[in-house]
Amino acid sequence: MKTSHSLIILVASLVLTVTPLGEAAETKPATPRSRQFRLNIGATVNHLPKRSTVRVWLPVPPSNTSQAVKALAHSLPASASLNREPKYGNQVLYFQKKVGKSGSLDFNTVYEIRRQEVRGLEQARDEKKVLSAKERELYLAANKKVPLTGQPIELLAQLNLAKDKPLALAQQLYNRVDEHVRYDKSKPGYGNGDVLWVCNSKSGNCTDFHSLFISFARSQALPARFEIGFPLPPQRGHGKISGYHCWAMFHIDSRGWIPVDISEADKDPKLKEYYFGNLTENRVTFTTGRDINLVPRQASPPLNYFVYPHIEVDGKPWPREKIELKFSYRDQ
Repeated sequence: MKTSHSLIILVASLVLTVTPLGEAAETKPATPRSRQFRLNIGATVNHLPKRSTVRVWLPVPPSNTSQAVKALAHSLPASASLNREPKYGNQVLYFQKKVGKSGSLDFNTVYEIRRQEVRGLEQARDEKKVLSAKERELYLAANKKVPLTGQPIELLAQLNLAKDKPLALAQQLYNRVDEHVRYDKSKPGYGNGDVLWVCNSKSGNCTDFHSLFISFARSQALPARFEIGFPLPPQRGHGKISGYHCWAMFHIDSRGWIPVDISEADKDPKLKEYYFGNLTENRVTFTTGRDINLVPRQASPPLNYFVYPHIEVDGKPWPREKIELKFSYRDQ
């Protein structure tokens, strides 16, 4: 499928509210909060070797029960194809370009997004609640940095796990992660979702918190998945987006997918109860999963996760520090 200026993505009709989540969970309104904004995802790549071939893969935010996405404009230096990787179903916008005399490359994509607060314990997120055998296998399997045996499971040894009550079990695992891990980005190695590193460091960012939760959950036959995107500040307005945010989902056949955001709970303990089963509207999902192969296939090994543009120059990954990201939002 070829496109250079627009992607047609389903847009749902949601009610826009502007009540920020800065209060205790019991003050939340009767209907879920929602938020409408424009999102600019762009970058400048400089100091490229002349006559080199640059390949660029961009994650595309999906429309789903939590967000409605419409592609407004794409400014790309070459025609692009919209593809879907088969493992998780993530959408990938791809183009390649021969570098000219300038030695630089610019691109930008603009989306209109309506995001809805997720209340996973109050409403069914998916009409199809029971996972297929293939889905269950996928969300119970280990990832490269997410083992299901050994050191992480030893952290559960002292718990009397409610194995026959999956919601209570998930709550125990949520609490255990929050007890063990402190939100702290001062130690080298954070942000890779390396569960063994998290076990030893007892610290990290959102990737580390939720990788440990997924390790716990899958080890107890509770399907779990990794979701990643970008956060927005609760205050409406406009500004730059400086980094990503991620969370986890666990699955119960009688309820569907239920979210947890343990790193946010750790940063704001008064919202710990809220973040078991709920997500604020102040975010946007881009992709699901770990160990991702792109379409068309990248030259590098599978990506640990996919939220930033992946760029390869003459078959080699281009260093992140040589990519000037230009991410911003504007509320509507």
